[in-house]
Amino acid sequence: MTKNNQSAQDIITTASRLFQLYGYQGVGLNEIIKESGTSKGSFYYYFPGGKEELAIASIQYTKEMISNKILIATKGINDPVKAIQAYLHNMCVEYREGTILGVRIGTIAGETALINDPIRLACKAALDEWKTVFSEKFIAAGWSEEQSRNLSLTVHAMIEGAIILCLTEKSDLPLRIIADQIPFLLKKELNG
Repeated sequence: MTKNNQSAQDIITTASRLFQLYGYQGVGLNEIIKESGTSKGSFYYYFPGGKEELAIASIQYTKEMISNKILIATKGINDPVKAIQAYLHNMCVEYREGTILGVRIGTIAGETALINDPIRLACKAALDEWKTVFSEKFIAAGWSEEQSRNLSLTVHAMIEGAIILCLTEKSDLPLRIIADQIPFLLKKELNG
C-alpha cells in the first residue's frame, strides 16, 4: 500500500472506530483528523465530500471487515446452524477481548437513516451483505430462497440486538444464549 493509500486508510480506520463508539453526530472532523494523524488539507484531498463521504467509506470498510469475519468463522461449515453458532462464538471472543467497539454500523444507521439517504443506503448495503452470507448457507442446506432470506434477517437482527445487550450488560451472555438457542429456533422453522 502506498503512503497516500495508507493515509486514506488510516483516516477510514480511525473514523470507523470513532463512529462505532460515538455515532456519526458525536464525532467531529477535527477529532478524526487529530486521531488519524493527518492534516485538514490531506483529509479533504482524500475525502472532498467531507464527513459524509468519509462515513460512507467507513461503512464500506466495516462491511468488508465483518463480511470477512463471518466468512472466516463459517468457512467449511455447511450446516447453517453450526455456522451461525461458530460466528457467535467468535463474537463472544471478540467481546471478551474488547474488540466489539459498538454496534458495527447500527449507531450510524440509527441516527442518520431519516436524515441522510446516502449514508442510509451504505448501511443498508452492509446489512444486506451480512444477511446474504447466512442466507447462502441456508440455501445450500436446501431451504427455499424466501425462507433463507427471512431466517438470515431474523438471525442478523438477533445478533445486532445481542451486541447492544452485551454492551449494556457488560457480558457476552446474550451472544452465548443466542448461540445456544439457534438450534431450537431453526429446527422448529425447518420442521414447521
